[in-house]
Amino acid sequence: MLDGVLIFWCVLLLFRGVDYYLRFEEKRATAARLEAELSQSQLRALRMHLNPHFFFNTLNSISSLMRSDVAAADLMLEQFSSLLRITLERGDVHLIPLRDEMEFVEMYVSMQERRFTGRIHQEIHVDPKLHDALVPAMILQPIVENAYQHGLSKLECSGILVIEASREYGHLKIRVLNSGIGLDKSPLESASREGLGLKNVINRLRLHYPDEHTFSIDETGSGSVQVSLTLPLQLSTIAPKERPSYG
Repeated sequence: MLDGVLIFWCVLLLFRGVDYYLRFEEKRATAARLEAELSQSQLRALRMHLNPHFFFNTLNSISSLMRSDVAAADLMLEQFSSLLRITLERGDVHLIPLRDEMEFVEMYVSMQERRFTGRIHQEIHVDPKLHDALVPAMILQPIVENAYQHGLSKLECSGILVIEASREYGHLKIRVLNSGIGLDKSPLESASREGLGLKNVINRLRLHYPDEHTFSIDETGSGSVQVSLTLPLQLSTIAPKERPSYG
């Protein structure tokens, strides 16, 4: 009888332990799922916040160009419609191949070339082996837009914009360098120099790669400003789609 009672309590404790473990795992899975859903909701909110900001600034550029060069404004509007088409095709996808992100950035840079009429020399260098590297959608456009708005637009001529993507110690490193007037050293301006676009980029990087990314903005001398970021190198396994050229 003693052996039977001992076996009964051992079995009971075993079942209780298994039950507690299953409940613990279920709660942990639920918490992880809720955290993931929250992150996705935050990412969607940031994307929704970013797109209107980008659209508003682009339409402002087209509007100002209408007063000086109607033909260039018309072409810029056509390119803008192509950017809208690309954005709609992406939908709610958060990570895209670098080739797709660069297609968007090159279109945006081409639009700015119409606006600044040869005042800016542009260079884009991307390692071909990184075309399939996954990056957050529209992660570069706000940085490039910031380079034009706060640096290149202040110059009358000889502006320089350099965009580079390279592999560094198993990570993807992206660098955007622009000439201009440098960073304002006043405390108020320094506190707010990370405008809406850059704050959006920083927040999205934190959500995508909490402890696996870097972001910096520095003055490199002669009024030049450099934004650098590194991401974990993840390659897409999906074959690239055939997409029509957008000019």
